[in-house]
Amino acid sequence: MSKNKEITGENLSPMFSGIIRHYDLINHVFTWGMDIGWRRKLVDECLKLKPEKFLDLGCGTGDLAVNVTRRADERLQVSACDFSREMLAAAARKARKAGVDDKILFIHADAAKLPFSDNYFDCVGISFAFRNMLYKNPAAKDHLAEILRVLRPGGSCVVAETSQPRHKTIRALHHFYVRIYVYAIGLLISGDSAAYKYLTESTLNFYGPDELKKIIIAAGFKEFFYRPLFFGAAGIYRLLK
Repeated sequence: MSKNKEITGENLSPMFSGIIRHYDLINHVFTWGMDIGWRRKLVDECLKLKPEKFLDLGCGTGDLAVNVTRRADERLQVSACDFSREMLAAAARKARKAGVDDKILFIHADAAKLPFSDNYFDCVGISFAFRNMLYKNPAAKDHLAEILRVLRPGGSCVVAETSQPRHKTIRALHHFYVRIYVYAIGLLISGDSAAYKYLTESTLNFYGPDELKKIIIAAGFKEFFYRPLFFGAAGIYRLLK
């Protein structure tokens, strides 16, 4: 893709196709490896709900789907969905390496039009893709509506995502780190300035937990729970239908 083209939530697929080779590495570098523990906590939260049908939405390279499958019993049906064919291919390779590829159904689909029936899943998990579904994305309301539609009554969408620290000083330090370090390292490793300009901007401007709660409740979810990670730089959210 052109490095001069502005990236918004509407045209993300070429961006992810362009940075996929470095995607996992850059995530680890950005967070000093803390993202591994954050994803482990996300898996814990999902499995605590004892789902029978689970969807990894915006699965990326498949970490969530693979780790849920490895830790769950044989009865759990796991699906993994992404709009990037390249990401799905990387996720399938990761699943094969982990020996669980025959237990995960990989599906190429848009989160705004999911190919599942109403009330199908007990749990939908989203690992650091929620921001892309909502930030500057004209389909944001459609994404939330689809998540709500495919969840059974009483089901939950559990999300790990960046957040905004409530403490002003910590928030200022977090923003400085993202603006300087994250952008520079992402550009150095990937060479894609447009992609990391978007990722930096979306991280700096994504909703804090209080604002996000209003959006989630307005979309029709019954309850919203938030657990801060690393002083609020990230968080785990649970959206209850």
